[in-house]
Amino acid sequence: MNRTALLVMDYQVGLLHRVADPGGLLARVNSAVAETRRHGGHVGWVRVAFTDDDFDAIPPTSVMARNGRRPEFHVDAPTTRIDPTLDQQPHDIAVRKTRVGAFTTTDLDHQLRARGVTRLVLAGISTSGVVLSTVREAMDRDYEIVVLSDACADPDPDTHAFLTEKLFPRSATVTDSLPPSRPA
Repeated sequence: MNRTALLVMDYQVGLLHRVADPGGLLARVNSAVAETRRHGGHVGWVRVAFTDDDFDAIPPTSVMARNGRRPEFHVDAPTTRIDPTLDQQPHDIAVRKTRVGAFTTTDLDHQLRARGVTRLVLAGISTSGVVLSTVREAMDRDYEIVVLSDACADPDPDTHAFLTEKLFPRSATVTDSLPPSRPA
């Protein structure tokens, strides 16, 4: 059983416009998905979206209450869907979260452990949001962590650089993804 899972986090229609070069990011993530599958790994898709009940349950003092209550984050909004150019398959892991990190409000850990996963490869938007929170949560859950620096992006390139060059290497392997396949 392959013990590696690629987590593609917050690659949502409504979030891609916040970062530079969304087309390049999508190509690199699709390449990483294909490589993960080719090697027998698992692929997980994480998205942030809220139901009406979720909105009601968030305390007004929460940052998520300020940011998440916008209509574009409602579970039924097209902006919360994983970008349709990505190769999401029915057998993949899929979770919907209502907090920044991928684990806190989901059964992601349970799904990963049920598949025997011990190593996580992370790609996400944004580096200072879902990626940072998930690195910390995964570390506390004893996963081996790899961050694909060129498959992560942040609205602030300097923050992305600081996290991938200075902070993440303390608890994760940071590398670039493979370039997309080119026709022969």
